[in-house]
Formats: sequence, C-alpha cells, structure tokens
Amino acid sequence: MEVILLQRIAKLGQMGDTVRVKDGYARNFLLPTGKALRATESNKKRFAEQRVELEARNLERKNEAAAVAEKLAGQSFTIIRQAGESGQLYGSVSARDIAEAVTAGGFRTAREQIALSLPIKTIGLHSVPVNLHPEVECTITINVARSPEEAERQARGETLAVERTTMEDLGLSEVGAAAAEAAGEQG
Repeated sequence: MEVILLQRIAKLGQMGDTVRVKDGYARNFLLPTGKALRATESNKKRFAEQRVELEARNLERKNEAAAVAEKLAGQSFTIIRQAGESGQLYGSVSARDIAEAVTAGGFRTAREQIALSLPIKTIGLHSVPVNLHPEVECTITINVARSPEEAERQARGETLAVERTTMEDLGLSEVGAAAAEAAGEQG
C-alpha cells in the first residue's frame, strides 16, 4: 500500500514522502496513529494544502522535544529491584518501569519513547536512549540496585560485583589434585 508520511519515521522516510509499505503495517500502525495517509489523489491534494501547517506543527514539537532533551540528557534515575548475590535480577526492568521512573523524576515520557532493545536483567548503571521526537534523542542513566544505599555506592563509581572464590582460596587445591590422580589411576 502506498502512503504519504505525515512525520519523519526512522528507516522509512521524511514528512511528505510517498512510500510503499506492507498493508498490515499501514492499516495497524501508520494510519490509526495519524503518522500517514493513504496515497489517494484526494489525500495528495489535501496534504499539499496542509503541508505548511503540518511542517510548522512538526517544527514546534521538535523544538519542545529539544528543550526537554536538554534538561533530560545525562539525568540518572534509580530503580530498586531484588537480585541474587551475582547481581542477576529476579525479574527485569522494562521500558514501562523506566518510563514510570522518569515520570516520577518530573519528566513526562511514554513507554514508547524509551528505546530499550532488551530488558535490563542485571544490577548496575545502564545507558538508555529516549526518543522524544522522531528527530530528537537523548540518553539517560538507569541505576538498578538492590537498595538505596547500594544505588548511592554505584553512583559514586564503586563496583559491586561479587568476587568468586577459587579452590586455591579455599585451600582445596591439594584435594582437587588428589582426586584427579585417583581418577587417572582408575582409568
């Protein structure tokens, strides 16, 4: 299906471009969300008449998003989750959790604006991109920790990774060598 884009869409085109997309993508996403119009003759004429107004509205939204991005960029938000001793979370931190943390921090964001490719599954500091507008992106830091005290330590730069003990640290190297010898004699 051919559609006229009403705003810039990544990997598809700029505002005003007529592009061919799969029917389902157009029917289920582009048309219902108001990001595109079917490329009929009447819609092409209507778009040509409204183009200046649409570009002005897009520029206004872009400027607003740029102002918010300037304040939001580099901000750090803390999310407290339960995790095992190795730092592996028992659940995960999703885009919805991050959007709620950012909103609680005083910025209005939607889950769709958080560009998280995979959920966060470990404690630590994670950089997450936020798409405030199709042309405006900024990066925030998500501090995932088990407690507020741990979050403060991570923010100061401390590494909270659990140290692994080896058999030598436990004094078991002789036992391991003896077991290997015994296994070699039997084989």
